[in-house]
Amino acid sequence: MALTIDKELKTYYSIKEVAQMFSLTESTLRYWETEFPHLKPRTTANKVRQYTEKDIETIKLIHNLVKVRGFKIAAARKMLHANRDGADKSAKVLTQLESVRAQLMELKEALEKIV
Repeated sequence: MALTIDKELKTYYSIKEVAQMFSLTESTLRYWETEFPHLKPRTTANKVRQYTEKDIETIKLIHNLVKVRGFKIAAARKMLHANRDGADKSAKVLTQLESVRAQLMELKEALEKIV
């Protein structure tokens, strides 16, 4: 059995990379760290934040609650604390719906070229 190495997988992501993933500012991510106890990225001796895949999943949940669904910070924090599984499922459903929408848009464009 051969070991396959995916060069796209990274162990840690910088704050700049994570901010770009979600179209956020770096200061927004730093603020969320103070507001959400679940979000604690690793920091180096030079105070450089290093985000793991788990941190990015937490940010995805927070982003879904605050930016997409319009929750206030306190309400999002409360929901994550009380019902993290529900918030996680909701974020997954939203991601799947966005994927389906993108596929439908591609089909529509392809059909318009044919007709």
